[in-house]
Amino acid sequence: MKVKLENLSKRWGKVVGADCINLDIGDGEFVAFLGPSGCGKTTTLLMVAGIYKPTEGYIRFDDRVVNYLAPKDRNIGMVFQSYALYPHMTAFQNISYPLKLQKTPKEEMKKRAQKVADMMDIGHLMDRKPAQLSGGQQQRVALGRALIKEPQLLLFDEPLSNLDARLRLTMRAEIKRLQVDLGVTSVYVTHDQVEAMTMADRVAVMKEGKLQAYSPPDELYDQPRTLFVAGFVGSPPMNFLDVEVVRENGDYHARRKGFDAVVPSDRGEKAAGKGNVILGIRPENITIANVGVSGEIYVVEPLGRDDLITVHIGEASVHVLSDPTLGLRMGQTVTLGFNTHKVQFFDPQTEKSLLWMD
Repeated sequence: MKVKLENLSKRWGKVVGADCINLDIGDGEFVAFLGPSGCGKTTTLLMVAGIYKPTEGYIRFDDRVVNYLAPKDRNIGMVFQSYALYPHMTAFQNISYPLKLQKTPKEEMKKRAQKVADMMDIGHLMDRKPAQLSGGQQQRVALGRALIKEPQLLLFDEPLSNLDARLRLTMRAEIKRLQVDLGVTSVYVTHDQVEAMTMADRVAVMKEGKLQAYSPPDELYDQPRTLFVAGFVGSPPMNFLDVEVVRENGDYHARRKGFDAVVPSDRGEKAAGKGNVILGIRPENITIANVGVSGEIYVVEPLGRDDLITVHIGEASVHVLSDPTLGLRMGQTVTLGFNTHKVQFFDPQTEKSLLWMD
């Protein structure tokens, strides 16, 4: 099923939950709504679910406007952050409850519930109640309950937030595998950019109720359209430096006190002559080198595979991912090499990219 949001807005008096959201979700596509708390992602999801009524705009399922259609008539399955399982019911009763409401025959209900449970790898836990299940098992029951209706649209509201890091990794893979196998259109709300980037076909980044970007993960990462998207997507986050780009002897230089980097002409020409601009570069695109910009190490944070180094360059600081075997220490002077083919430039007033303007 295709989903289309047209100028979708939700307001409570002067409080804006979602502001003129426009996006298309293809049949069988997995889309993530990504953003910080209060950005409007859950508000938008709840309008799609029918729990909130839009103030303005339209929600289309295929070509049908569903604004005033009750949630039970939208053929959707929903998985909540809190699992929302009935504590007095067994896993089987929780999973099969939607079929019970539809007055499905008992034998068919049992057969379909067992099939879904086996798919979730919880077929042996059907007699247990939620209190007897782990967090991951409860989440699988909740997912099974959403799937047993064979919905045309699956909605996820931060379903992994209550799980530990290892289990989140496992469940990310399980949900993505299931979605691909079933081919069901899915919308996934999260504040975790790793979840969004690893699971979704496209990511809708939101801020203060507005849609900031809607692109495949690699495009969001390599071609951020706004300063907010650049800083929110990526871990560790992108470094930002106030610079001025000037052309000298055919080369483009990005400069500030204690910093001078030659940038490629295809990027430099779009930022040159605009006065102060914001240069962005990701920590993995800065290396400890023999030639480059000098700075002093402020702190070293071991991450296992890498060390996250904070380096002061004059009045600015940047984060760098480095090899732990280098044995870098606080207070040490290092030279940083910048992969300038990866730098981004942003207008400080509009916060829009100077490289990827529409």
